[in-house]
Amino acid sequence: MLSPTPLSLFCALLLCLPLAIVFTINTPTTPTSTTDSSSVADATVTYESKSPKTQNQLFPDQPTSKNHSFRQPLQTPTDEEYGQQYYDDEDDVALLKQASKVKSRPKSPKKLAFLFLTTAPLPFARLWDVYFANHRINHRERLFNIYVHADPRYNYTPPFQGVFANRVIPSKPTERNTPSLTAAARRLLANALLHDHSNSMFVLVSPSCIPLHSFEFTYNKLIKSRKSFIEILAHEEWSFDRWVARGDQAMLPEVSLEEFRIGSQFWVLTRKHAKLIVSDSQIWAKFNQRCVRVHTCFPEENYFPTLLHMRDARGIIPATLTFVNWTGCYDGHPVTYDRDEVSPELISTLRNERPRYGDDGANGSDLFWANRTDPFLFARKFHPRSARVLLRIARSVIFKD
Repeated sequence: MLSPTPLSLFCALLLCLPLAIVFTINTPTTPTSTTDSSSVADATVTYESKSPKTQNQLFPDQPTSKNHSFRQPLQTPTDEEYGQQYYDDEDDVALLKQASKVKSRPKSPKKLAFLFLTTAPLPFARLWDVYFANHRINHRERLFNIYVHADPRYNYTPPFQGVFANRVIPSKPTERNTPSLTAAARRLLANALLHDHSNSMFVLVSPSCIPLHSFEFTYNKLIKSRKSFIEILAHEEWSFDRWVARGDQAMLPEVSLEEFRIGSQFWVLTRKHAKLIVSDSQIWAKFNQRCVRVHTCFPEENYFPTLLHMRDARGIIPATLTFVNWTGCYDGHPVTYDRDEVSPELISTLRNERPRYGDDGANGSDLFWANRTDPFLFARKFHPRSARVLLRIARSVIFKD
C-alpha cells in the first residue's frame, strides 16, 4: 500500500474544506440553558395596539416557567449591593411610563379592577367564581376585570381556571422583606390602567382573602366613591425602625420621619391615585432599595400610605376595607381562620366590625371619622382547608346581603 505524500494530503484537505464550511453554517447551535429566576415567559407585550390579539397577550394562560418548578429565595445581596435600587428593569420602566399617560377619568360604565397578588394557586378560586357569576346573571355587561400577578417560579398545577383563566399578567419573582411585592402591585395597577379605560376603582386582593358581601353590594359601595380607601397610620411605635430599614439616612431628603406612614398593604384606589402611583419615581426610588435591617423592611405597607399622604392626603379615606385579626399574631402574620372556625356567625361578626381610621389631622377632626360607617368588604386570612365550608355557605350567607 502506497503511503500518502504531503502533496496528496494537502489536495485532500482543499477538497474537504468547502464541505466543512457548509456544515458549520447550516448546523444549528444548541442554546445554553439559563436558570435566571427573573425570566418570565410571554413577558413582552406591545401596549400601543388595541387589537384583540394584543389584549390576549396581556394575559397568558398561566405563568410558564420551564426552569422553575418551585420557588427559590431571591439572591442575598452583598455588602456592596445594600442601598442600591433594584426591580425596575427596562420592561417595568416602559410599562409604568405608558400607564402614566392614560386619562384619569374612567369611561362608562365604570368597572372594578380586582388585582390578585399571589405566589401560589388561589385556594378560594371557586368562591370567587360564585361571587362574580352572580353578577353576570344580574347585569348585561360585566362591571369588573380581574388581573393576577403570579410568581413565575411556582408550579401552578392545576392552572388558573374559571374567571381567572387568561388573567395572569407578565409577572416577576416576589419575596417578603423586599420591594418586590410593592413592584408587583405597581405592575398590576399599570396593566389594569392600560387594559380597560373603564376601570374606575382598583382592589388589591391576597390569595387568603375572601369577600364578605355580594358583588352588587361591593360595587355599589365603591363605584360612587371619589376617594381611595387606604389605611394611613402616623406615629406608630415601630415607625422609626421601618424608616431606617434601608439605612439611617437612606430616605432623606425626600421622605422625612415625620412624613413616613404605615398601613395595610390591601387597599382600594381610585383611578386618579392608581395613575399617581404608576407615575411616581421620586418617592418610589427611596423605597426601591435593599434593606440593611431586613426584619423591619415592609415596603408594601409603607410606600403606598406614605406616597398618598404626601401627594393627596385629602383625597383618601384613611382605612382599609379588608378585615384582618392581629390579636395573637405570630411572626408578623395575622390570625388565620381554619375550617372549624368558619360559620355564619363568623361572617356576621366580621361584617359588624368597623375599620380603624388613621387620620392624622389632614382630613379634619376626629369626629368626622367617628361618624363614618364604612363596612369591611373583604377579610383575611383564611386557611385553604376552609374553602369547602366557605363555598357551602356562600349563597345563603356570604352573598346574601
